[in-house]
This record gives sequence, structure tokens and C-alpha cells, in this order.
Amino acid sequence: MDNCIFCKIINKEIPVELLYEDDLVVAFKDKKPIVPVHILIIPKEHLESIADLKDKHEALAGRMIMVAKKLAAKLGIAASGYKLLLRVGRNGGQEVPHIHLHLLGGGKMSENIRVV
Repeated sequence: MDNCIFCKIINKEIPVELLYEDDLVVAFKDKKPIVPVHILIIPKEHLESIADLKDKHEALAGRMIMVAKKLAAKLGIAASGYKLLLRVGRNGGQEVPHIHLHLLGGGKMSENIRVV
């Protein structure tokens, strides 16, 4: 996608602090973190939301979760706990139309999810 910010990051058009990259996904620090550790894990293939996943994307979905697990250990938050967050669609709070898994940690977090 031409104007997708995450596709631009994947194509190295926008610089980020890259923490992980392989053939399926990239992971980088969020530029506006909401907690001390805030990492985004995104597929290299442009998929707007989880609703767009097909059976062929099963390995991709698993890879995103495994990368989150490995980064949590590498960043020292695995033992104390962390949150994985996927937002789907506008009502789910998804702002960027490209699947992205949030890895959140570095302190005790409240649930803070409500309908407004």
C-alpha cells in the first residue's frame, strides 16, 4: 500500500528502532509508547486487519506471537508479565489499517478497556 505507514517502515522509507526482522514480520519500538516497553510486531504482507487473515496466514499469526514472546524475554519483561494487544477495526480501536500486535510491559498495567 502506497500510503500505509507500516508498509513504508517495512520498505525502509521511514526509520524506526528495529528490534527484529525475518521473512514474515518486523518488530520495532513504538514512536509514542504508552508504557515503558511498547513494541509493534507487524507482518511484511499488507493485511488490513485480523479479519483479513486466511488459513494460509496461520504460520504468520503464530510467528507474530512467538516473536512477541522472544522479545519479551530479550527485553526483560517476560518474568514479570506483559500484555499482547490486537485491535480489529475502528470500533476495536485500530487506527492504522495494517495488522499490528502490541507488546506492552515494563510495569503493572490496569485493564483500562471500556466502551465509550
